Amino acid sequence: MPFESVRKLADADFPTRWGHFRILGFEGLLAAPDPANAPAPARRVETAVALIMGDVTTPEPPIVRVHSQCLTGDVFHSLRCDCRQQLELALAAIADARRGILVYENKEGRGIGLMAKLQAYELQDQGLDTVEANLTLGFKADCREYELPAAILKLLGVESVRLITNNPEKVAALEAAGITVAERISAEVPPEPTFERYLQTKQEKMGHLVS
Repeated sequence: MPFESVRKLADADFPTRWGHFRILGFEGLLAAPDPANAPAPARRVETAVALIMGDVTTPEPPIVRVHSQCLTGDVFHSLRCDCRQQLELALAAIADARRGILVYENKEGRGIGLMAKLQAYELQDQGLDTVEANLTLGFKADCREYELPAAILKLLGVESVRLITNNPEKVAALEAAGITVAERISAEVPPEPTFERYLQTKQEKMGHLVS
């Protein structure tokens, strides 16, 4: 669904242990649907954060990571998934290049939300994999869309990127939104026994490029 508008709400200094970034806050207003397609849902606001290092407007495509929020992994260091390891890999790669963007999306649990994600955990404890759990709860395997990150990149003047991802759908979504993916950089991290099945499911059922 296209965005009616995307605007920058904040821009501040942001030192981290990986180096000095700027942290920018963005808000996107989802466009109202065609009135002919009733019933028309209410408009929805989405938000995202971008961490930027260096000059990302030069002709050479910057390193970019579009990272979906994972409270359990990013904050609590969960080993049910590889999210935190991928986040740290991306920040380190941007720091090494001294130039890049990390777009942090408010898309917990592949877009199903935190409480539903915890319910999915419970189903996984009973033997379901991540895809089966989402489907049992009435969701798609992956509910994320990437229009807002693409719109943010365009707002920043970035039209081509070196994208850190294992997800071909993310590459395709950015390309479809008009962002050229000049290179895909692997986001594969050393596996832990606690998320081996999680990675296997992403590979076999979602087409993620992991070994």
